[in-house]
Amino acid sequence: MPNTRSAKKRLRQNVVRRARNRSVKQTLRSQCRKVREAVKDGDLERAETEFRAAAKRLDRAGTRNIIHRNAAARTKSRLSSAIRVAKQGISQ
Repeated sequence: MPNTRSAKKRLRQNVVRRARNRSVKQTLRSQCRKVREAVKDGDLERAETEFRAAAKRLDRAGTRNIIHRNAAARTKSRLSSAIRVAKQGISQ
């Protein structure tokens, strides 16, 4: 347990920030799952709209250091690649 006033305040801040970060990460995972499920179902219209929302959330999380910027970029790249591959499979 913290003893000083500043340590007590820091603990309160850490608890709030941890809850906020966990919430953001969970919504990120949910959004990425929606994209993957749409690609799996073959619904590319929905996949692209979900991807736009996911990319926005990933960029914001990367900017705020909730996840690493490169991790955000890597996830966006993999999702867009999955959509691109699904499109090529349909066109052939």
